[in-house]
Amino acid sequence: MSIVTGAALREQIAALHLPPGWLALWSLGQAGVVIKGAASVAVIDPYLSDAVARAGGPPRRFPPPIAPDQLDLVDIVFCTHEHLDHTDPDTLRPLLAAAPRAPVVVSRQGADLLRAASIDPRRLIVPRLGETHAHGDLRWTAVPAAHETVAIDAEGYSRWMGFVIECNGVTLFHAGDTIPCDELHAALEGRAIDLALVPINGRDYYRNQQDLLGNCLPREAAELAQRIGAQVLIPIHNDLFDSNRLNPAQLWDELDRRFPYLRCHALQPGELYLYVR
Repeated sequence: MSIVTGAALREQIAALHLPPGWLALWSLGQAGVVIKGAASVAVIDPYLSDAVARAGGPPRRFPPPIAPDQLDLVDIVFCTHEHLDHTDPDTLRPLLAAAPRAPVVVSRQGADLLRAASIDPRRLIVPRLGETHAHGDLRWTAVPAAHETVAIDAEGYSRWMGFVIECNGVTLFHAGDTIPCDELHAALEGRAIDLALVPINGRDYYRNQQDLLGNCLPREAAELAQRIGAQVLIPIHNDLFDSNRLNPAQLWDELDRRFPYLRCHALQPGELYLYVR
């Protein structure tokens, strides 16, 4: 649908009113997305700075579609793991200052990063896998992810997480950074997933040599969405860094050959997508 940025994007999020069974998504690039239902606004994995480049990583391919302090209407923040393009103190400090009542759901490792960046630890929620929580009219559950490997401790906390979020009668699964694994399949079994946001940038030996942990290949993302019965697949984590992406046409080739009736939509930064259940 429409693509806007900056203050216009903030105003579009604020002005949109949705009936039951509708969910709105706006892409922020990489794995970042804003979601809104009838009342609550959430943001997942916002990366709206140049922190990766300043840390010696690759530059952005496009500027942030919105400034962090323009997300003052956010009710809750989700961060899937501690990598800077998912848990970014330079994004979260101004965002949390603008949205002073929003908590951050984050892994233990991400919480350590944010505390070291002087973010108030009272605003941090570190969830165990499988526990369902409520925030306003939104319900959420942390599920396992495998950023090439599973990293779940004896107490049920995971270094890598995805989230199942129920909002306004719609169920969204954000995979975070992951490859398919038994633990994820088991956590999603029996859930009615409407929207599956799954990374498609893949992995390979040469990226591993650069300490770039990998994610689903396009074929795996399509297979995962089909297996969990998702109504729509939304590919993520494949647009921001030239050195860590694949040709997205590979996904459409896999869908055409294997799952031609699985709906799929790739969001552009700042694009509004409306889902009706």
